[in-house]
Amino acid sequence: MTFQYTDAFIALATFDLENLVGFYTQFLSIEPTTYIPNIYAEFRLPSLKLGIFQPKQTHFSEFEHSAKSKMSLCLEVSDLESVIAHLSVLGYSPPGEIITASHGKEIYAYDPDGNRIIIHQSK
Repeated sequence: MTFQYTDAFIALATFDLENLVGFYTQFLSIEPTTYIPNIYAEFRLPSLKLGIFQPKQTHFSEFEHSAKSKMSLCLEVSDLESVIAHLSVLGYSPPGEIITASHGKEIYAYDPDGNRIIIHQSK
């Protein structure tokens, strides 16, 4: 069977859609391109779509008791310090220090639902 992928995106489940959509609207400084209250919102970034959805009642248990995700939303930026300042204004200051790695600098931050966001600035 031969097929071609046409797109890929990350979707975050949340029980507080309005709060998480508000956070990402402020954090990314863009409005969702798709928005269905209490159901789904989607943000389009260069080379990434970020979907946020509220699970249906029949699927609550799948998300309610899951351990913290090992997956991270990774965003590359041109000015790490300004993004850290922006997150601090939003009330979500990264809890750790900037890490210097072989590929550049990065810091971990967390959205209101505790999803890990790795903000990275290349060398």
